[in-house]
Amino acid sequence: MSRALPKYNKRRVLMIGGTAAVVLSGAVIAGNALAGETSKSGTNATTKAATSPGTVNCPAVAPSLPAIPASAQAEVTRNLTLLDTQIAEANKRLVDTVGQGGPNFVQNAILGPLKDKRVATINRIATAIGRTAAKPTGLDSLAPCTLNANGVNSGGAAATATPSATATQQAGNTGNTGSTTAAGTITCPDVASKLPAIPASAQAEVTRNLTLLNTQITEANTRLANTVGQGGPNFVQNAILGPLADKRKSTIDRIAISIGRTAAKPTGLDSLATCTLNK
Repeated sequence: MSRALPKYNKRRVLMIGGTAAVVLSGAVIAGNALAGETSKSGTNATTKAATSPGTVNCPAVAPSLPAIPASAQAEVTRNLTLLDTQIAEANKRLVDTVGQGGPNFVQNAILGPLKDKRVATINRIATAIGRTAAKPTGLDSLAPCTLNANGVNSGGAAATATPSATATQQAGNTGNTGSTTAAGTITCPDVASKLPAIPASAQAEVTRNLTLLNTQITEANTRLANTVGQGGPNFVQNAILGPLADKRKSTIDRIAISIGRTAAKPTGLDSLATCTLNK
């Protein structure tokens, strides 16, 4: 019995050692598999992060327009704003479809349809001007856009989450009210529709300031919503409507001055500076 016992123990030791070897081998295999999986995943993530869709780059339309008749100003401004919206939508689609389709996907699915939309919008601008003045020609050449693959907005494109050059130059004063909240909204007289014919040399500056008027209304409505219940009965007038009127007066004056450099300076526009609270 005493001699058999060492053999039994030896066999047991071998069994334990074999089991340990199997466990160890399994751990090594699992470790290698995990290492390979992590490496592959990391590579994919890095590749995806490094992929940049670029931005859509379109020629600005506003600087190429002739003097805009007062009767066409509102319609022209709406369509200039629409051009910028179209660029923003195209840039969003560019981001959302990274890696999709073949080599011609961007041209066929994004740039091509964008050009068609721009042709129609630019034609509406030309038609609006042509109703009471000489209809501008050759604007269709501004419809095609290109892809800036470096992601740098070098022209009239609206880069994703970045205000574009055309957003500043093309958007007009459509903003009479903001979003509806429990605090009400601020209502301001429209300025664009009250302007005389805008000389071509003043168009870019006028449009920038019309856009600024919209921005001021938006900011005032945001402040209105964020300060509900604050101050006394005159809080809105003193803290929001009063400062807004001052800002609008300065902006409207700049519009009048820019027109007055090469044409008759419009008067009486200061009456459009005062806004009201619409409950």
